[in-house]
Amino acid sequence: MKRLISMACGAAAIALMAGCATGYGGHTAVAVGYDGYYDDYYGPFVDGYWGDDGGFYYMDNGGHRHRDTGGHFRHDAATGFHSVQGHGGGGHGGGGGDHH
Repeated sequence: MKRLISMACGAAAIALMAGCATGYGGHTAVAVGYDGYYDDYYGPFVDGYWGDDGGFYYMDNGGHRHRDTGGHFRHDAATGFHSVQGHGGGGHGGGGGDHH
């Protein structure tokens, strides 16, 4: 019985890790912090990550997931953009942070 429980826990852990490896839209995401710059175009957001395609994927306050298609998230500083950082460990690429 203990072996069955151990196997079930192991399978659950693998499934959870696999879920964190694929983010919004099926792009690879790693559950680590992120750094970037944002112009507040979409309003406040809850979480996000840089996808393997170079795009920024974010979750709005309503829990809806989106890809930034308008260049409102950047890797580099620019006029009208402020720093945003995620601290990681909370899902798909960030667990909250400074999103103001």
